[in-house]
Amino acid sequence: MRVIVCGAGQVGTTIARHLATEGIHVTVVDISPEHARRADESYDVRGMIGHASHPEVLERAGARDADMLIAVTRSDEVNMVACQVAYSLFNVSRRIARVRHHGYLAPIWRGLYASDQLPIDVIISPEVEVANGIVRRLRTPGAFDTVALANGRVQLLGVHCNTGGCSLVGRKMRELASSGGSGIVIGAIVRNGQAFVPRGEDRVQRGDDVYVITETAHVDRVMTFLGHEEQIARRIVIVGGGNVGLNLASRIARNAPYVSLKVVEHSRERAEFISRELRGAAVVIQGDALDKDVLLEANVQSAETIIAVTNDDETNIFASVLAKREGCSRAITLVNKTSYEHVLPALGIDAVVSPSAITISTILRHVRHRSISALYTLREDFGEVIQATAQEGSRLVRGTLRDAGLPDGMLVGAIVRNGEVIIPTSSTSVHPGDNVIAVVAYRALRKAEAILAGQSREATG
Repeated sequence: MRVIVCGAGQVGTTIARHLATEGIHVTVVDISPEHARRADESYDVRGMIGHASHPEVLERAGARDADMLIAVTRSDEVNMVACQVAYSLFNVSRRIARVRHHGYLAPIWRGLYASDQLPIDVIISPEVEVANGIVRRLRTPGAFDTVALANGRVQLLGVHCNTGGCSLVGRKMRELASSGGSGIVIGAIVRNGQAFVPRGEDRVQRGDDVYVITETAHVDRVMTFLGHEEQIARRIVIVGGGNVGLNLASRIARNAPYVSLKVVEHSRERAEFISRELRGAAVVIQGDALDKDVLLEANVQSAETIIAVTNDDETNIFASVLAKREGCSRAITLVNKTSYEHVLPALGIDAVVSPSAITISTILRHVRHRSISALYTLREDFGEVIQATAQEGSRLVRGTLRDAGLPDGMLVGAIVRNGEVIIPTSSTSVHPGDNVIAVVAYRALRKAEAILAGQSREATG
């Protein structure tokens, strides 16, 4: 497989690194000589200088032989034109573009992206995806991460095991069902910054972060079992009125009108625009979120949740810390830089949202084997949760899970068969056509794909 990645920013280089480690031939194009050189020297990919939408640049990048183009430059327009050129001149069969401006995303203009117009197969909007991710976290306030799978029937929950009420602490994985933990699977444990897929003899320790897979109908019971009974927030402060903040405020105002909502925005012009757009559904305060008086004007001291989503990581982090010091119960913070990851829990930040991780998850879903219908990156240095259809002839359907020979680093957390959710044990069998939800560490990814695929894939693996 040959892939061209347009844009050598954080998302582009991370995608290129992932694909290269899986043996895919990757060329990264960027207008910045420094970014292109860094990609060329840092990863097993080809870095190339050039304007990503210019035909001669794409031709030099190998577009005539490319199977996919992924356009994630900073410019929506460059991404769109790159897809058009790849389709019209080079017949690249799969085209993915990141599009940020909400004016391009309105449903009324959806016809723009038809194959006979502007041929983009997959449009990724980080701002919309980030807002969706935050809304999911608001629905389950005790979780730092939550993802719906299998059309909402299954939930992946990321939970801090840092309270005395967490019933997982000290338990071996194989003891969960007999100790009140029936109906859940611990897909991954993060300990001291390192993630791993647990085995039967592993125990959860206090201070661990765990990723739990369970049936959606049982989420409340599971959260109580894990020592979290936080109430859904009714007083929320949003810091940052950019595309993410406005999209999020609109979603909350529309779907949860009982919430008292305040938005803090630094720019006067933008604050006035947001106020008009929200039409009285929120109180908009113009000011610096790092100013204590502004935060107090927004009543962070009595808010259950602050959501910091400006374009600046440091502003988001410090606004969250200041709000929690004034008495705000919970902080959800947008952070792009992965280098901050290890210090954020010590600062009291409860949930971190990474736009790049969300974008990467969406893109990788369309690169993986055709049987994979959903994918979520747990940590960029660890692995993924995937949802895949079990194929006729694959090893997974030849007996029980115990007999399937799952590689170390792969764990099946749920099976959906004819709309019914099955939380499996080692004696559970998988049938062709089942939706299988599994946690897979990157080191086990190739073997996992071979197990999920049918005979033809295994033969050519």
